[in-house]
Amino acid sequence: MGVAYFTIINGRGDEDALLSASTPVAAHVEMHETKFEDGMAKMRPLAQIRVPARGRVAVAPSGIHLMLVDLKTPLTVGSKVPMTLQFRNGGRIEIQLAVSTRTE
Repeated sequence: MGVAYFTIINGRGDEDALLSASTPVAAHVEMHETKFEDGMAKMRPLAQIRVPARGRVAVAPSGIHLMLVDLKTPLTVGSKVPMTLQFRNGGRIEIQLAVSTRTE
């Protein structure tokens, strides 16, 4: 399993939403949100990620994130992973994610 972090910037004058994501390195990509309740981190699936008009949303640790499920190949630090993002209004956008390790 892997996780994707990035920032979505909406320069449009209307709200948009990320509806789905895919990558050839994983069987599927799930959108999740982590919320802290009673001192416990709880993850829940998201059907979409809303992005306000002329706004931004951080897809970041301890918040909204994308899970790469059932990796088809190991991720190699320093490599790039292609991902397709499907937006309600903005259409399909191709991005490249840099693979790195994360320590806390």
